[in-house]
Amino acid sequence: MPNGDTERRSLVLRSGLDLCLLALLENQTIYGYELTQRLAEQGLPVAGGSSYPLLARLERQGLLTTELRPSTAGPPRKYYSLSQLGRQALATGRVEWMNTVEAMSALLRPGQRASTTTAATAPSTSSAVLATGTADATR
Repeated sequence: MPNGDTERRSLVLRSGLDLCLLALLENQTIYGYELTQRLAEQGLPVAGGSSYPLLARLERQGLLTTELRPSTAGPPRKYYSLSQLGRQALATGRVEWMNTVEAMSALLRPGQRASTTTAATAPSTSSAVLATGTADATR
């Protein structure tokens, strides 16, 4: 893959990684290393050095809750789960992501002319929720 394609893929991955982590935690509690393994299984390889700071940020924003549990193979593990605010951020982030993907796909499809009106142009609060951890975008 040419370097430009690698950089583009990396940028796309970084922009949606928070949503991917939230989605993995939607119905289960998972520890950090297992989260990176599950991302890799889905074709989204992420180094632990990238995912742990993001998990810490999501926790600080109140989107995740954590719990230390004993491990049979070493020190206790930090398990992550979604908070109520995290569930809200995931729901709104999914809508925003899908609208963006739909609009971009329409533009990138060969031989297709994109509509000038798409759902992606509608205002959304999900970016503010993911960035601030609250639906109040004025904070």
